[in-house]
Amino acid sequence: MSDADTLLIDRIRQGEADAWTDLIARYEGRLLAFVESRLGRRAPSEDIVQEAFLGFLNSLPNFDGKRPLEGYLFSICAYKLTDHLRREGRRPAVPLSSSNDSSGEWHIAGSERPASSIVRSGERKDMEERAVAASLRDQIERWAEKGEWQKLMCAELLFVRGWANKEVAESLGLSEQQVANYKFDFIARLRTMVKKQELSAEVFPELADEEPA
Repeated sequence: MSDADTLLIDRIRQGEADAWTDLIARYEGRLLAFVESRLGRRAPSEDIVQEAFLGFLNSLPNFDGKRPLEGYLFSICAYKLTDHLRREGRRPAVPLSSSNDSSGEWHIAGSERPASSIVRSGERKDMEERAVAASLRDQIERWAEKGEWQKLMCAELLFVRGWANKEVAESLGLSEQQVANYKFDFIARLRTMVKKQELSAEVFPELADEEPA
């Protein structure tokens, strides 16, 4: 983190009235441009940015000063945007495996499994969503910290907007193979992070059925 950002964080922690205003003045424009370019609507974009700032304030006691402040703010903002789209019904569920085609459609592994083992109870579904959301947040933060915005945009188009590989490739100037590689890598990382949470096998039976890597 830069010296200027370190000083700004110290001022916020000390409760200086102008420090929070300085933080917003420094980053609000960039965050708003990021969200609005993806959402296309000003008012909800402003709400999401404000939620991101509040999320940062709530997480400040645990903020690691070693990570770049800008990347951290963008990761929170991206997570808030994804959550907003999910609430609007614009974000498809993210399973932990995908077909090998480029249709952009996602499938739960083990199609021959009895229906009773696929249909989650309300409690298990809630656990599943929390686990995936936490893993998504961690992955978004990693991309933001490394400045891997292309991977973040690729995942957004695939999972949030439900685009096919070919459409994503054309939009981002990538080859379809690069998009497929990003997709495979994302699913593999998400699967690994969910596994690390050591949830009951009943929550994600498709993971329990897999052979160890």
